[in-house]
Amino acid sequence: MKTAIITGMSGQDSFYLARHLSHQGYRIIGTTRHKKNHEFNKDLLTSPQISVVEWNLIDQEPIEQIIQEHQPDEIYNFAALSSGATMFENPVLMMQINGLAVTKILDIIRQHSPGTKLCQASSSEIFGSTPFSPQNEASFCLPSSPYGASKLYADQMVRIYREKYGLYACSAILYNHESVKRPFDFVTRKITNTAAKIKLGLAEHLALGNLDSVRDWSFAGDVVRAMWLMLQQKVSSDYVVASGNANSVRHFCEVAFSYLDLDYRQYVSEDPRFYRPLEPVARIGNAQKIMGIGWSPQWTFTQLVHSMVDEDIKILSQTL
Repeated sequence: MKTAIITGMSGQDSFYLARHLSHQGYRIIGTTRHKKNHEFNKDLLTSPQISVVEWNLIDQEPIEQIIQEHQPDEIYNFAALSSGATMFENPVLMMQINGLAVTKILDIIRQHSPGTKLCQASSSEIFGSTPFSPQNEASFCLPSSPYGASKLYADQMVRIYREKYGLYACSAILYNHESVKRPFDFVTRKITNTAAKIKLGLAEHLALGNLDSVRDWSFAGDVVRAMWLMLQQKVSSDYVVASGNANSVRHFCEVAFSYLDLDYRQYVSEDPRFYRPLEPVARIGNAQKIMGIGWSPQWTFTQLVHSMVDEDIKILSQTL
């Protein structure tokens, strides 16, 4: 039985990865900052294969003990501060958690468990204001936020430890990915949840930022499957994980509302308060490299949006 550590166990990606690894027969140790304050999926936690422990990312000692004790075959690092509007409020903490904590993990592996394989969850935010689209693993990085800069620092340390010490370490450069596990404060879940509320007579209107903003959206379950595949190769490397398809927020609204026989134009409006700066070019991923080792998305954009709408209709209907 292989052993995997998944950090940041309370997020959507950890949920889908834990489920995937469980099906593969892994023993899983998940970490979270505050075990009592999180709602973990009960179906996963009833599995004897999965256990959850606490780890504050700033403190090195607990993760060092966990790695030394379990000598894991694989580590998947999802633990990070997210790229929300508050990321500019504490850039030092952002770098400590998203950047330096990754270096701590790498060095612990180097010292105590050199056979462990690491997959670092990176982000398309590392490309920031790059003038080139689509982006691949060799594209110019010009992060425009503390989040993007912290993720790029972590990527560089992954590469350095891979080249200097021969560790099996990879960065998965993840583009936007969604699921029914996405929190409600993300724009995609705001859209599907409000569309469901309007259909059920619980809301009348949805205000969003720039509807013409474009993103490369994938299903989170597809994305974590790519990360697992990265660690099954003979040689470690970094990979862009993306659908390669451009869809606007407007089109997301159209697909979500039309699924409920609603015209989004009657309910959705733009509000300048929610505008974010537009990138100079569309942030779209070129995933040819990961596809070259056998990965391809199983879910289409439409399937993804419809599944999220179905989930929100189900949840809201239970409260009526």
